[in-house]
Amino acid sequence: MSTLDIILPGLWWPYRGYAGDLSELARVRADLGRDLVGFDPDLVGTVQLVVSELVANAAKYARPGGEVVRTMCLTDPRTLRVTVSDPGGPDSPRIPTERTADEWDLAEGQRGLLLVESLAADWGCHAFPEWSGYFTQVWAAFDVGSG
Repeated sequence: MSTLDIILPGLWWPYRGYAGDLSELARVRADLGRDLVGFDPDLVGTVQLVVSELVANAAKYARPGGEVVRTMCLTDPRTLRVTVSDPGGPDSPRIPTERTADEWDLAEGQRGLLLVESLAADWGCHAFPEWSGYFTQVWAAFDVGSG
């Protein structure tokens, strides 16, 4: 019996908190590797890459000094959902569409969301009111297969 054979829908992993800093990315990837033991290694690598990008975006674009929180759950037997919450910034995360081809070639930021869109089965973001303490949540969903 594999690990995936015994996973139940609605399974939640404990949340993980990180300083909103790029220096935390290695720890984010290591935690994901430990949390996802037993899952397909290709899936684990994809989740690590996508979540690293989301945490990097939080560190770069959110208000400074806040904690970045990662939550993760199986919403059903085939779907892993990872959410990164941060103190928010001036804008919601999005893939800019109003650039010319030359501007795309010169752009330094926001390319990571194209990576997220390409690798995740789905993704999106939510903005929350200030009283919640976390103003922006970006999530990505992954197909874990049938086990």
